[in-house]
Amino acid sequence: MKRIAMAAAAMAVVMMAAQAMAVSAGKTVEWPTSMGKVTFKGDDHAGKGLKCNECHTKIFKMKKGSTQMKMADINAGKYCGECHNGKKAFKPAGNCAKCHKK
Repeated sequence: MKRIAMAAAAMAVVMMAAQAMAVSAGKTVEWPTSMGKVTFKGDDHAGKGLKCNECHTKIFKMKKGSTQMKMADINAGKYCGECHNGKKAFKPAGNCAKCHKK
C-alpha cells in the first residue's frame, strides 16, 4: 500500500513538472506560416498572470507538433482563439502583425 502511495505521488510530481515545462520562463516556441513566423513567448503570457496548465492540456496537447492550427480554427474560437476573442485578449482579425512577423 505504501508503494502505491509513493508511486502515485511520484506520478503527480512528474505530471505537474510536465505541465510547467510547456514553454518555461525565458523560452519561446516558433513556427513558420505563410503569413510569417509566429513566436509564442511564455513570458508574455505568464506576465499576464496565466499559468501553463490553463492551456495545457485543456486546449493544447503536450506533444510538440501535435496541434495543427489554422487561422479559420483560431477565428472560430479554437486554440489561441479561446482567449484571443476580443474580450479576454486581442482578437486575431485585424491584428495579424501581433503574431505574424515577416
